[in-house]
Amino acid sequence: MGDKWRTEKKRPTIKVLPWPAIPTPTVDEVYAGVDEKKKEYSLWVESAVRQQFNADKPESLDGIRVLDCTANQIIGHWCSSHFSELGAEVIMVEPPGGDPLRTRAPFGREEYMFAAKSGEKCGARFLAEARNKFSITLDLDKDEGRELLKKIIPQVDILIENAAPGHYDSLGIGYRQLSEINPRLIYLWVGERGQWGPLKDQPGAMDPVGQASMGFVHGTGAPVSFGGTPTRSGWWLADQVGGTFAAIGTMAALYARERFLGTGQFVECTAAEGVIRIIDYNWGWHGMDSSIRPRYGNWDLAINIYAVNPCKDGQIMVGGGHDRLWFRIWRACGKAKPELEQHICEDPKLRVVTDRLPHYIQVETYTTLVEWMKDLTRFECETALQEEEVASGGVSFLDEVCEFPHYKYRGHIEIVDDLNYGKVLIGGSGFIGMNTPGRIKWVGRTVGQDNEDIFRRLAGLNREDLASLKKGGVI
Repeated sequence: MGDKWRTEKKRPTIKVLPWPAIPTPTVDEVYAGVDEKKKEYSLWVESAVRQQFNADKPESLDGIRVLDCTANQIIGHWCSSHFSELGAEVIMVEPPGGDPLRTRAPFGREEYMFAAKSGEKCGARFLAEARNKFSITLDLDKDEGRELLKKIIPQVDILIENAAPGHYDSLGIGYRQLSEINPRLIYLWVGERGQWGPLKDQPGAMDPVGQASMGFVHGTGAPVSFGGTPTRSGWWLADQVGGTFAAIGTMAALYARERFLGTGQFVECTAAEGVIRIIDYNWGWHGMDSSIRPRYGNWDLAINIYAVNPCKDGQIMVGGGHDRLWFRIWRACGKAKPELEQHICEDPKLRVVTDRLPHYIQVETYTTLVEWMKDLTRFECETALQEEEVASGGVSFLDEVCEFPHYKYRGHIEIVDDLNYGKVLIGGSGFIGMNTPGRIKWVGRTVGQDNEDIFRRLAGLNREDLASLKKGGVI
């Protein structure tokens, strides 16, 4: 009985409204009261980049073919998603049975998976990065599987893999061997810490390893004095940052091939090095006097006020990057509670930003600010602060973001009516452009759905060949 909850399928009794629950605003509603000159420019930009016209425009990476041979990690799938959104033919090469990531679902419960028309189920995390990609299955540990890969390689521009260091090379399908078959091949290896060096990846190295191994986790979370401990990102941040750098590096290699090299090259990108690149001034500071940036939660070491703090219905970010903004913040506060403005603004120790940075002064500052905000909603705080031209914004729940007029109007969130999975709500492409924008054409394929098309088209196999390979467990 104690484990009954594991198999029970409970659904909320609250009626779920179709998205969007509130209609997307019209052009007239968005620009009501806007100065005509500003409105004219905004409407011109909209006419140039609005996503509803994307299907009529060419794709910038049309003609580029990518084999994504990565499995069980998001870094490679995230990387190849950038290519698939921009029009490359991206083919996921999954092991027979599919990438294990397909089975990942919240709490491990099947009811939180998407079911294809065939009945096959897929987790949302994998599906989000399967956008616009084809799926084939291929067992590269079998001789027949490796030979089939070699048949395809002459027609491939980019291969991405994340196997244990040197594994593909030991199988005879690493860069050194495949570049003999196709000198123009760009071969990308992605992982957490790399294929070489003292901390090179071991089998099973995943995103948390990348986050923890280069300082990010140590610097994230509340300070010790607040009872805080190191905290990894709730998203797969290391894989997403590393995968973005991998996509940029691979596109640069593609450009170099076409512009002056004439050949492909081996490219390596790791999650750890991607995040090392984004933790800004930590390295310069450490190099000065061996300082280590401490955890400081939602507060900032160089600016006060610049933080997320609680209010009546959640949390709100308030940014006061210079002294003029500092006084505007307290002017907004003082309209409702003048004693708080007086308490802060009459203190001579708080008038210059550099004097407001010691820890206990920050404690005093934010404690006073929250005395004002605790009785107000996020919207009320934001409205009062923006009247004084102070940058601020409430911390939004996901359901609120889904219904924000701004994001709906711009098309950042969309429903894709997928042939396999039906209507799926998804974050749209981030590539917005006038002539060659990114787009979502479909959400995902079932395991090996494109075996016949890809292997017949690129390897010249017939149906008898495919049946034999399937029987042998190669595909």
